[in-house]
Amino acid sequence: MAQAGYSQFCPVAMAAEIICTRWTLLVLRELGAGTTRFNDLRRGLPRMSPALLSQRLKELEGAGVIRRSMQVGGPGEYHLTDAGRDLIPIIEAVGAWGQRWVDPEVSLQKLDAQLLMWDMRRNLDPDPMPDRRCVIQFQYPEQPVGLRAWWIVVCPRDGVDLCSADPGHDVDLYVSADLRTMTAIWMGADTVRRAQDAGRLRLVGERGLIDDMQAWLGLSPFARPQKLAS
Repeated sequence: MAQAGYSQFCPVAMAAEIICTRWTLLVLRELGAGTTRFNDLRRGLPRMSPALLSQRLKELEGAGVIRRSMQVGGPGEYHLTDAGRDLIPIIEAVGAWGQRWVDPEVSLQKLDAQLLMWDMRRNLDPDPMPDRRCVIQFQYPEQPVGLRAWWIVVCPRDGVDLCSADPGHDVDLYVSADLRTMTAIWMGADTVRRAQDAGRLRLVGERGLIDDMQAWLGLSPFARPQKLAS
């Protein structure tokens, strides 16, 4: 699969030739999180070019890690094979290691509004929210215009959707913060209450959504492991 392999029979080397090319682990991260369509994979990998994503998907398919299924009248979907599903605990362990040992200050220098919102959208828990459509607008005032405003729309029957343009619904909650603060909350380095008390997070809207924000927002899947003192 890799253009220049390690030329070693060691299983570690053989596996690395498949999964350690640039972006491959992140493609698998997205597939493991349940993303199946090409355009949705791009939303979770906003800095990866479409051409390179296509190449990596073809390589993973050739290695038997994923399979592509075609749908009549719709886009194809990518699904993990048994071999691919066996990789997910490994990827989760890599993420847990990074959360535990990589300095959070280093992580918080690598901000990405699109990735953050996509992550929050797919991990949002609608159970603490009212049993009706809820619209939350996130505002990052310091970001460029195209990345400054995002809308999460939660519908009991239709699930959770993310919009980068105004969906035209009344907003139930306005969330305003700098991107670093919101990322720190999502990664477990900060909390909604602390950020709000310190003035880093401003919430305007329905009282119940404000009070329950930490519950419905949740945390990144990698937020729980704590970094140990060296």
